[in-house]
Amino acid sequence: MKLYGSYTSPFVRHVRVVLLETAQPCEFIETDQAGSTAKSPTQRVPFLEDGDVFLTDSASITKYLREKAGQDYCKSAKELDDVCLVNTLMDATVNLFFIKRDGVDVTAVPYLQRQAARIQSTLAELNQQQWPASAPYNDAQIRLACFIGWAKFRNQIDFSSYNNLEKFYSGALNYPHFIATQPPQG
Repeated sequence: MKLYGSYTSPFVRHVRVVLLETAQPCEFIETDQAGSTAKSPTQRVPFLEDGDVFLTDSASITKYLREKAGQDYCKSAKELDDVCLVNTLMDATVNLFFIKRDGVDVTAVPYLQRQAARIQSTLAELNQQQWPASAPYNDAQIRLACFIGWAKFRNQIDFSSYNNLEKFYSGALNYPHFIATQPPQG
């Protein structure tokens, strides 16, 4: 089995945490934009090869890995909805990060202003929920921790007004599989 991705992607990090949790052997192949463009129709990471299986989205990959290990992925509609909320948050934040990096003034484009508003309303919604203080975590919680870690690593969001999310993230920082998948610092 081969997982293609980058060490900084929150989507890839979620898959890497699941691989550690399920103790499945997998070769990690670091790839860049050119590599993902050449190998994946979505032109993004992660993507996974396992024999005849080729998956191009972190959600389908985590589901595949959980099922391969005899585990459930998203045991309830609520957990799946939380995964979807975090996906929306990650997609919007990651897109704005790259758009800003390309020199676009986000405040000058109405669609991008809506994306920024979507980020704030989703953070507010997630902050209203109660999150566990420690492991074990479900996939929605792992995904949220990966997002917060990425947003802090990239200095994209000030979490100081999101107390529940900050408290949850503090607990995740004690989880060995989360610690083991931190992006390289420096």
